[in-house]
Amino acid sequence: MRQTIRRNSMTSAQCPAFLPLGVVLAGGLARRMGGGDKARLRVGGRTILERVLARLKPQCAALILNANGDPTRFADTGLDVVPDSVPGFAGPLAGILAGLDWAAAHAPDVSDVVSVPGDCPFLPADLVVRLVAVRATLRTPLACAHSGEWRHPVIGLWPVDLRQELRRALVDEGLHKIETFTARYGVAIADWPAIPIDPFFNVNTPRDAAEAERIAVHHSDH
Repeated sequence: MRQTIRRNSMTSAQCPAFLPLGVVLAGGLARRMGGGDKARLRVGGRTILERVLARLKPQCAALILNANGDPTRFADTGLDVVPDSVPGFAGPLAGILAGLDWAAAHAPDVSDVVSVPGDCPFLPADLVVRLVAVRATLRTPLACAHSGEWRHPVIGLWPVDLRQELRRALVDEGLHKIETFTARYGVAIADWPAIPIDPFFNVNTPRDAAEAERIAVHHSDH
């Protein structure tokens, strides 16, 4: 499905001429949840995926899903579902590479990809603008999110031009750790407070799912 690429309407001089492509990484195995698609869990009356897409869509030129297996299970989203191009469930770097390759092939005017996991129900509305701003300020090619005591390397801003280097790292070197790869190029860190809600809280276990529901009930604005 070919999507219309939306131009940036932000006024900040630090924002790119085009909004980034948003890539939702939904290709994990969800072992700690007993398998299945974590993104389909309901939190506060909506699935986590619905929450992620609603928060990310206004910040991006277009959205795609990175997921392996039968793509028709996400047909209701109306989004392109792009599998890993590296076999063997190579982790989030493989999903990021799939997004970079999709952008190069289908959105040549888009220079960057923003990646988020499909299990974060409370993403911030200023994610993209702050990643772009901190990267411009520190003059690094990459940026990622941080909250509380934790860095979130999966939630990041990636230049499309880096895709061949990432492919070599994955295929030739067998490198799977995001921070090992990004350290080679320099990564700027955008920080968010983790109180009263960590915007990057992610659902990995049934206990996390229960906590996400509690947060959604008590903080309906998120």
